Amino acid sequence: MVAPLIYEISFPEAKEKLLTVIESMPRAEVTTDKENFLHVEFTSKVFRFVDDVEFYFNEPGVIHFRSASRIGHSDMGVNRYRIEEIRRLFTKGFLKK
Repeated sequence: MVAPLIYEISFPEAKEKLLTVIESMPRAEVTTDKENFLHVEFTSKVFRFVDDVEFYFNEPGVIHFRSASRIGHSDMGVNRYRIEEIRRLFTKGFLKK
């Protein structure tokens, strides 16, 4: 379990910032973009496994999310690392090139 993302900017700014962070990450594809919900598929480089990540904007200032592998029992911590990287980039505003 990982704490939600917290923000102090407007909802549209937070969503746009999150989308910018996601789009800066390798092998990420936003498959659903609704007003209060994002679904993103991340594909692993070697084996092409897909992880589903969902972001929920259900309350002001908070982005809840869940991340899960489609197959397998262990992802060797990849999902947790990815979420923490999203948090770091979202919080600091730094985007990888």
